[in-house]
Amino acid sequence: MADTKPGLRKPEFTKVDQLRPGTSGHNVTVKIVSTKMVLQKGRSDGPQARQMRICECIVGDETGVVVFTARNDQVDVMKEGTTVTLRNAKIDMYKGSMRLAVDKWGRVEVTEPASFKVKEDTNMSLVEYEVVNVVE
Repeated sequence: MADTKPGLRKPEFTKVDQLRPGTSGHNVTVKIVSTKMVLQKGRSDGPQARQMRICECIVGDETGVVVFTARNDQVDVMKEGTTVTLRNAKIDMYKGSMRLAVDKWGRVEVTEPASFKVKEDTNMSLVEYEVVNVVE
């Protein structure tokens, strides 16, 4: 019997300026422009010492920048000037603006430094979106 299992397909990479609200499954290679710790709280007591950390990072490529929300272990990877590949990233909406995020189904990987220059004057997170209900 022949092996009918489909082969792995090559990931398709998206540019920052192609990101749209409510989309997911993005593979993006970006440089980290800046990072800012937003939340850091933890419980050192109890059987499980858990700590929650959230960091907002400005990341971008040659087409623009967007805010990336790094959570917990992802915060350690996000250092200014580092180039990372975000796999299976999604767009979360926060107060009408886009935030790029990677949940438990995705991955944040450090890659070799990129050759592109980040276009910082096109910030996709500054574009404000409004929820519109369409009645048919």
